[in-house]
Amino acid sequence: MLFYQLIIKRLITSLFYYQYDIIRRGDYMFTKIDLGNDKDSIYKGILEQAKYLLDKDENIITNLSNASALLNVYLKDINWVGFYIYDGYELYLGPFQGLPACTKIKVGNGVCGVAAETRKTLVVKNVDEFPGHITCDSASKSEIVVPIIKDGLYGVLDIDSPILNRFDDTDKLYLEKFVALIVDLC
Repeated sequence: MLFYQLIIKRLITSLFYYQYDIIRRGDYMFTKIDLGNDKDSIYKGILEQAKYLLDKDENIITNLSNASALLNVYLKDINWVGFYIYDGYELYLGPFQGLPACTKIKVGNGVCGVAAETRKTLVVKNVDEFPGHITCDSASKSEIVVPIIKDGLYGVLDIDSPILNRFDDTDKLYLEKFVALIVDLC
């Protein structure tokens, strides 16, 4: 059984590399592939795809747009995913997927602002219990924010969910790895 799993994994990996090559040439659009049902498998697949989809030679806005789209396609039970970019004074809205959002957030305000200020990932199980939470989408019930640090604060990755307690240590671990890939692009 293990032998067949290895063969299938190599076949899927080969197909992804082929798919990536076609995308880079501009002849083909992205196609969602099945990454499994458990969080570890999904995040490992996201990280693998991100390594080939995101490109240091592309504009950062292009990469952040594709990064938010990739997370939006594969993460379950989310209603908003995107980036806020730090301009030296406050966070301003960057590429995202979801409903229109707050365009500026002061450092220290809301979940994004506190994560930016502390430079630490924040996992909020219930946003209604977070002091100073900024409501951009009334459906959001939980949130995770990962700061992007490169030579100081660059911005944050923000993901909201309409489900209480949606995010946990597994999300934190893999989203910090995802942000590490983005840091190399900044």
